[in-house]
Amino acid sequence: MSGCIMKVVDIILLVTLYLRIIDSSSSESRIRQKRAWIIDSFTIEEEHPGPFPFKLGKVHVDRDYRVAFKLHGSGVDEDPKNILKIDEGTGVISVFGKVDYEQYQVLKLKFEARNVSNQQVDTRLGVEITILDINDHPPKFQMDVYETSIEESKNQEFFIEENGRISFRGCLDYEKAEKYTIVVEAKDCGEVVRLSSSSTVIVHILDKNNHPPVFIGRTGTGQVKERASGISPMRIHIKDEDTKGTAAWRAKYTINGDRGEHFQIQTDPETNDGILTVINPLDYEEGAERHLSITVENKEPYFSCQVKRKTSTSLWMVTHIVGDPGKGGVPGSMTENITIIVEDVNDPPEFTHHMKDAVVEENIEIGHSLDTFTARDPDGYLATDIEYVKGDDPGGWVKVDSKTGEITTAKILDRESPFVMNSTYVVTLYAVDKGNPPMTGTGTLTIHLKDKNDNLPQLHVNTISMCFSDATTMTNITAYDLDDAPYSGPFRFELLGDVKGKWSLDSNYGTTVNLIKKGTVYAGPHELQLKIYDRQEHFSLQNLSVTVCDCSIGPNCLIRGASSTQINGSAIGIIFAALLVLLGVLLLSFLLTCEREKIDFPFLNESGDVLLSSNIEKPGTDCQIHSNYSKWTSIKQKYLKVSIRTMVHIIKQISINRLEIKNQPIKIYTKTGRGMDTIHMAAISCTRP
Repeated sequence: MSGCIMKVVDIILLVTLYLRIIDSSSSESRIRQKRAWIIDSFTIEEEHPGPFPFKLGKVHVDRDYRVAFKLHGSGVDEDPKNILKIDEGTGVISVFGKVDYEQYQVLKLKFEARNVSNQQVDTRLGVEITILDINDHPPKFQMDVYETSIEESKNQEFFIEENGRISFRGCLDYEKAEKYTIVVEAKDCGEVVRLSSSSTVIVHILDKNNHPPVFIGRTGTGQVKERASGISPMRIHIKDEDTKGTAAWRAKYTINGDRGEHFQIQTDPETNDGILTVINPLDYEEGAERHLSITVENKEPYFSCQVKRKTSTSLWMVTHIVGDPGKGGVPGSMTENITIIVEDVNDPPEFTHHMKDAVVEENIEIGHSLDTFTARDPDGYLATDIEYVKGDDPGGWVKVDSKTGEITTAKILDRESPFVMNSTYVVTLYAVDKGNPPMTGTGTLTIHLKDKNDNLPQLHVNTISMCFSDATTMTNITAYDLDDAPYSGPFRFELLGDVKGKWSLDSNYGTTVNLIKKGTVYAGPHELQLKIYDRQEHFSLQNLSVTVCDCSIGPNCLIRGASSTQINGSAIGIIFAALLVLLGVLLLSFLLTCEREKIDFPFLNESGDVLLSSNIEKPGTDCQIHSNYSKWTSIKQKYLKVSIRTMVHIIKQISINRLEIKNQPIKIYTKTGRGMDTIHMAAISCTRP
């Protein structure tokens, strides 16, 4: 059959060649005739196993002269290079290597024939060689390993569907296997050979709460002393087969029967134990034992799975049990009964009334009974005698009977005392038993003091000043009384003595009244006496010192006097310091001078520069020592050296009167007779006003 086909092809080629020859002979532009090419269609199977080289095909041509063949393009001098070669003389094409279909589906080439005699190109022709694909690539998974997690007790038996989906059916138990490793193979449908690849699927099983906790024991004394708190008398131990640290393993405890909420139970995060702690003190007298029940369950609800029926084509039938303990087939919570023993200890005495009030008048007689405190020992058969002891008593005003608890006055109670706040005085009392160790209870007595008229009105200020004036002037005077109403103000004022035409009061009733000074009152100090009445007509005599002075010099003569007095008090130290500094500077100047001659300090009578030692009213002139203490100068600018002996002599002639501190320099006022002399720190000047 193939032989017949080849003959037909040869005939067609001969006819075609004949027609071309005719067409060529009819063309005037052509000198000679070209020969016809005979080219088979070529295909190469990818990844051909060889051996190489092998013959791909041959180029045939009808010619009457020799032709040399050339081949260019993909597979020859273009990628993939050196795969194809052609024999220049015979036209046989050979294959020297493999070709990958996934990279090159077609190799495009150009055949060229040259006349051997003249090397001219006879013709060129483009040819394509088809690469045949073969099954050389197996199926490939996106990942080599897949990992996933799934909870236990689900529908879990593994099978895979045609689309690659993995399904599970049945029930898996974490305690049997924590993970499953599944190998999945994918195979193609190749005709010659079927290729395959595989991937691994790792399924991690998540533990769920399918094992309830079980009590396995307890540790601790189970005893606690009364009034103690913050201690743990017992630790409860359980066992849970679920994975440690998960919510399926973590225990949750509950206390039942705890009247008064004295206990608390917490879960130890490491051991899952229940730690029982006393948070509110227990009282032995209320019960020597505490009976409690402890319930435990997991933080995660209970879950279980059971297979009811298996099938080969679909998911198995299973039963799930989920819910709270004791409901819907879920096992009930585990409960443990425990007993805590309360140990009796010495309790402090308890007052029947730990706070009391007493109301009495101030100045009540010593020994007056204020109240009696009574305490009892709550220890029952351990009760002992109680002794009463005084606690806080800031004024030492009371005493306490150690056996009866009676409180009586030990001093006069004064409502106006600094120990009294808002007319109340507070005393504390202790009741001490004879237990081991001794315990103490505390009681408080608040004494409310009723006021009595035991204080007289007084002036707020007993010394005032007023300005000297020919006109009438006035100032305020204010009185107060330590007593409360109705034993205090408003007050009635009355001036005593020879005050007519000199002093008077403007409104003599109230807390504050005006003192009127007439123009006839001379400047200087004045002593006045006032009688001041409270509302109960109890009175006191008060002395008032009034200084009348010239307000043109200063607004307040009392302030001026106080300032002057304050300076006089510190003048001596400052004066001595100034003199020592001055003498030190003069001594230094004396040691540095080249002249050892002592020159007396001259007094220039013609200029009036004389240091007068007599008591005269005539003013003198000034003499100064400038910052250079080794020289004196007079008004006429005459400079003289002064020896230390002369300086000391001059200072001895001056008696210190007062010191006035202003800006630099500091002035020291001295007095010789009735005149006033001045010494400066930086420059000494002797001045007589």
